[in-house]
Amino acid sequence: MKTFFKDVLWFFALFLVLTMVRIYVAAPIKVQGESMMPTLEDGEKAIAYKLGDVHRFDVIPLVATDDPSLNYVKRVIGLPSDSVAYKDDQLYINGEPLAEDYLNDTKIKWQQEGHTTPLTDDFTLKELTGHDTVPPNMYFVLGDNRQVSKDSRFEEVGFIPKENIIGKAKMIIWPPSEWALVK
Repeated sequence: MKTFFKDVLWFFALFLVLTMVRIYVAAPIKVQGESMMPTLEDGEKAIAYKLGDVHRFDVIPLVATDDPSLNYVKRVIGLPSDSVAYKDDQLYINGEPLAEDYLNDTKIKWQQEGHTTPLTDDFTLKELTGHDTVPPNMYFVLGDNRQVSKDSRFEEVGFIPKENIIGKAKMIIWPPSEWALVK
């Protein structure tokens, strides 16, 4: 009987530890749709790390502002108090050009396919939202597949409140052939 109670206690402790990790440290996420291609593909699963601050270019799962029953996965572009603009396929943060190295291959492929339009259409934060800068405790996010992504450029999504951010996608875990750190 002692062994039985020890086993039950061990399984209960394991369940408790795993539950705490799931709630406070890491969570599985599933990518749905093509908005983060080629960084993340439709159907892939990843682990989101919940600890630490959100930084520019982090890939984040978030509760959708336009439909709280959905989660989106996007890339953080604008942090609180940032001014964000795009001109001639170049990102500008606070008036300074900023490289998006994760888009280099996509831009080359886009041009090779014969597209004459930029991968990311020109915009300023003021034109899109009426704000000069990203409001406090809010974030401006874009999908890597700029032509199909429903992201902060659209009024129904808009700025993402900090509390809607689930974590930071860190590692692709499914399918096993794609195991890798999220770039």
